[in-house]
Order: sequence, then structure tokens, then C-alpha cells
Amino acid sequence: MKIEIDDAELQKAAASGMDDFLGLITSSIRTAIGNELTEQTMAELTAPQITLLAYDTLREEVMDGGFVQLIHNGYGPFIFMNPFAKVMKMWGLRDLSKLIYEGLQLFKKHHEELERDCTDEEFMALFERFPEFDDLDDEFVENEEQYTAALAYYVDEHLSDFIEVKQENAQSANSGC
Repeated sequence: MKIEIDDAELQKAAASGMDDFLGLITSSIRTAIGNELTEQTMAELTAPQITLLAYDTLREEVMDGGFVQLIHNGYGPFIFMNPFAKVMKMWGLRDLSKLIYEGLQLFKKHHEELERDCTDEEFMALFERFPEFDDLDDEFVENEEQYTAALAYYVDEHLSDFIEVKQENAQSANSGC
């Protein structure tokens, strides 16, 4: 799927920092698929675009409620049962890759119980029942800025794998003169 972002808008986001830069790209991808990440919409995206959305999902879920929340909300297979960890390693995020592989072992062990429907009270109790995720949560939170910076660098260096940058037409820019 062709995702276009205006060069000026991209430059402004990049100047604001890595969060705004990645946020613009991920929100543009999500908007292009109608904010619905399904088998059908994933088939329309490139592997790098899907991987970027996977990181964005991982980051959002873990920063909000840890790996327990990520798995409970149904994102475990998307993160752990796809080549996400392998791609993170290929993109230079070795520590994150190791963390995901560690999480995979816990996911395999506990996913059925964590994925069950439950009340809010039962959900909150999951954090107490599965403290083995605490170390993973802590490691991610402590290193999130480093992971995000490395990912932003990778995306910037391989921008055409994610989006197409629209250049302002010089002729139309000067048409008011």
C-alpha cells in the first residue's frame, strides 16, 4: 500500500523528535487501513509497515499495562507468533529481540489463561498472578526510549520501505508570484 506523507509535514515531525516522527508515520499507515489491522489490511501493507505497527502496538500496550495487558488484549500472537523478534534483531534492536524471545516463552506458558474474558477485577488480579512478566515490563520501560530511538533511526534510513514522501511541486508553489 502506498502511504504518502508531505515532505514539509515529515520534516516538521522529525524536527519535533523521534516520537512525533514515528507517530506521523504509524498514524498515516493506520489511517490508510482504516485503523483496522486485520488479515485483509495486513495483506495490503509491506512487511516493514506491519513491523512498525507491531512495535507501535507493543510500545503502547506495554507502556500502558505491561505484557499481561498486551496478551490479554489479544496482541500476543501478533507480537510473539510472527517474525517480529527476528526483524527487530535484523534492524539492529538486539536487546529488544532478546526481550521478545523471553516473552515468547511466558506467552506460550500462560496465554490461554491471560486471553480469557474476565471482569475488570479479574483482569487486575492477573498482574498479581503472573509476576514473572514484571521483569520484562521493567526492562521494556527502562529501555523504551533507546528502542524507539533505534527504530526511528532505522525507519529514517529506510524511509521508502515505509512511506512515499510527497515533494511540493515547485511550480505550484511559485504560481502565486
